[in-house]
Amino acid sequence: MHPDQFIVLNSKRPEVVERSIAELMYHAEVLDLFRLDSTAKIQLHLGGVYGDKTKSMQRFIDVYASLDDSVKRRLVIENDDRSYSVSDCLTVHKKIDVPVLFDYFHHSLLNHNEPISDVLVDVSATWSSDDGIPMVDYSSQRPHEKPGRHADHINRKDFSKFIDETKPFDFDVMLELKDKEKSVLEVIVIIANDKRFLHINNNG
Repeated sequence: MHPDQFIVLNSKRPEVVERSIAELMYHAEVLDLFRLDSTAKIQLHLGGVYGDKTKSMQRFIDVYASLDDSVKRRLVIENDDRSYSVSDCLTVHKKIDVPVLFDYFHHSLLNHNEPISDVLVDVSATWSSDDGIPMVDYSSQRPHEKPGRHADHINRKDFSKFIDETKPFDFDVMLELKDKEKSVLEVIVIIANDKRFLHINNNG
């Protein structure tokens, strides 16, 4: 599950936080009703910066501590392309032990020059056996658009580069591309001989 951008746990507005928690409870209940185990996740960005990143990260940590266990067991945090890097997410993980989902495209836009191999070592270590196989989001830049816009279709050259950079790590890949199944079918062709990427996961 990947709730919309209006889910902001670190908002400075109590009513936004309250609505966000209610929405996460709804998502968790849906997964519970499907009788899915804790490997079925709900991914979320850390939220806004509001002029003070340290305080904003602490607000997320404080709100997370108050969440129902049904949400905590499923929640994972994802780096974004403007505000919170993988390093920021790992800092939050150290406080509350929440798994970090790595977004490859976002990392290409917001990073601290960390090698991909180092990032995947650190991120993979945040996932326990109960969380299942780590997940990575993949997308690429839409041509001739502002940085951060997801492409409509798989970029063969960029995806091949992604595969090369992420060996020999084991993870599930979620494609964030606009044409969905068309890109999936092409990706299957690209990685037909690489069984690492053929896991089936329970995420929407």
